[in-house]
Amino acid sequence: MTVFAVEYVYAADSTEARNAARPAHREWTAGLAREGALLASGPYGDGAGALLIFNAADENALNGLLKQDPFAAADVIAGTRTTEWAPVTGLLAEHAA
Repeated sequence: MTVFAVEYVYAADSTEARNAARPAHREWTAGLAREGALLASGPYGDGAGALLIFNAADENALNGLLKQDPFAAADVIAGTRTTEWAPVTGLLAEHAA
């Protein structure tokens, strides 16, 4: 498995739509966390986006997961940046390939 850092940039003026989709998004992330596919996630303090840390077989598998995010269905994500990441120190280091 590979660890990926995924940054979301929220669409401008999407606060109301995000608030409506947030319960489903949080249910989705909680399920992925229980399965071990999502290692950590949370919004940035300024509300402009979020960081999600995934454990996936490859980028294609990761992209399949991201398409299932209720935030994607609500069209509140203006952009994403996906980077393969190798945590070497700390709580997530055990997940590095």
